[in-house]
Amino acid sequence: MYIRPPFLKKNDRVAIVATAKNFDKEELAAAIQSFKSWGLEVVEGKWLYEKYHQFAGSDSARKEDLQWALDDSTIQAVFCARGGYGTAKIIDTIDFKKMLKHPKWVVGFSDVTVLHAQLQVNKIQSIHGVMPILFGQKGYKLSIEKLRDVLFGKKSSYEIVSNKLNREGEATGKLIGGNLSIICSLIGTSSEVNTKGKILLLEDVGENLYRIDRMVVQLKRAGKLKVLAGLVVGHFTAIEDNKINFGKTAYEIIADAVKEYNYPVCFGFPAGHEADNLPLVLGAEQTLTVLKKAVFIKTN
Repeated sequence: MYIRPPFLKKNDRVAIVATAKNFDKEELAAAIQSFKSWGLEVVEGKWLYEKYHQFAGSDSARKEDLQWALDDSTIQAVFCARGGYGTAKIIDTIDFKKMLKHPKWVVGFSDVTVLHAQLQVNKIQSIHGVMPILFGQKGYKLSIEKLRDVLFGKKSSYEIVSNKLNREGEATGKLIGGNLSIICSLIGTSSEVNTKGKILLLEDVGENLYRIDRMVVQLKRAGKLKVLAGLVVGHFTAIEDNKINFGKTAYEIIADAVKEYNYPVCFGFPAGHEADNLPLVLGAEQTLTVLKKAVFIKTN
């Protein structure tokens, strides 16, 4: 059984920390204003705006801020400012003992998949959703509104148009996953994703088709795709190809890899590195229903 943190309410304190790439202070202004408009008190990490080469501060600084945010019992949610790269460099230094006693929502995606995976190891639910650095960008209004709804206790229920590559069926299971590249990088570590009986979410950005194929083959060889209850494939954004074409799209690569299995598969769910990035509660039981013309994903 996964622990579900308490939902937010007016006057709750929320923290913003940076576990990966750096950014400029003005890039968070829209998010901070939004959180305040939701009635929340925003607390910034001590090293939030630090810069150390491409990182948002040194490993020790990023670790200190994340540990503080997870430990502080007055903080009800932790927003990871942005992705990039860096969470894996600090995850093994994080202690989750106090988090288990006083669970809180952790929000993010992309590189934050590392943190989500470790929370899943500790049986704590978290939210795969839009991060503060994106709040001021065009097109994110709906994703931000839906994130607020989920944080304040509204169960997510989505309906999308079906994709021709979908496989029909219905499955119920805990939703896990996130960024494909990150999930592959966690195999063999203490954060490795356990996919047995789960609904797996996959998304990625800026990858080459041959690398996507290699990672999907790795997941398959590691037994991660065989034991699923269902598969949800989100955005695969800014995907590259070589001069000699690979011959398949990212979705076709994944569809081909799982064709021998019989669980439902949904392609094109709006989650990942695009403005349509609907929040999903990882670790929560979801029902995935894939029909000929529509797909439904509902938190139970």
